[in-house]
Amino acid sequence: MLWLILIIVLIISLIAVIKAADIFVENLVEIGSSLGISEVILGVTAAAMGTSLPEFGSAIIAILSGNPEIGVGTVVGANIWNMGGILGISAVFSGMITTKKAYLKRDGSMSLVTAIILFLFLLYFGSVNIWAGIVLIVVYLGYLYYLIQGQKKENQKNIESKSNEKNPKNLRKKTMWALAGILGLAIGCRILVYCTVELSDIFTIPEMFAGILLAFGTTAPEFFTVLTSARRGLSHLAIGTVLGSNIFNIMIGLGVPALLVTIPVENIAILYDAPVMILMTLTLLLLMRRNHRLTRREGLILIVFYAAYITLRMFWTV
Repeated sequence: MLWLILIIVLIISLIAVIKAADIFVENLVEIGSSLGISEVILGVTAAAMGTSLPEFGSAIIAILSGNPEIGVGTVVGANIWNMGGILGISAVFSGMITTKKAYLKRDGSMSLVTAIILFLFLLYFGSVNIWAGIVLIVVYLGYLYYLIQGQKKENQKNIESKSNEKNPKNLRKKTMWALAGILGLAIGCRILVYCTVELSDIFTIPEMFAGILLAFGTTAPEFFTVLTSARRGLSHLAIGTVLGSNIFNIMIGLGVPALLVTIPVENIAILYDAPVMILMTLTLLLLMRRNHRLTRREGLILIVFYAAYITLRMFWTV
């Protein structure tokens, strides 16, 4: 009867994670309004960093446990899933996800540049070494500085806006609820991963599919945050979370561990995963280039792209 208990816990955890995502998104947006921080900036910074902690933690744990090669695969695989799976599914369920041209140009371009920088290091060195780590971290800090300066200019234009009125007591309350939401996401997603792995063992699910399920577990916070944002009509937050997460995963998720140890990389990551990540990023930007939005049709295109990637990877032999 263990399988039945695991399924019940899995369902309860799923409900809890969805509720935690609601709490996190709702309070994060209200915090942004109180501080005069735009929705998209919240997405590419706070939401992206908070929901990317599982991937970052996985990379660090892999390195400290003597399996550093897993780190790159986790990060690159997560980034491809973020675009093909999370954004694709969210667009299908919400009907449409929109953003502004300026946001797409800034964060989309940075996401593409980030992927290309990583690929060039992998291609030239065959690993992510300390020099790569330094470059990645410095570029990320430059990106954050650019975001902060942009937000300051935007705030100056709306200096008399009511949205900039601060209530310290209310702000503290919203911050506590947002932290509770992200903590609930982390705990709930960890339970989801545990139940999924245990059920895969009980029902002898092939390792490939178990690995895909485990990868979903590490990106579950992004999935529920983006899906909740899209469902609530917070499209800028949804797009910002995915693009910001992809940037953070590479720049910090790999940059920081690379300062500790050179991260070896398997051929499949260099010859297949990294190029697919770049191609997926280009596809996303091209789909949104004209109207700066993702409809159900574009969402389906991204899902099909991801399905093709996973299918081909199953038969990769190099």
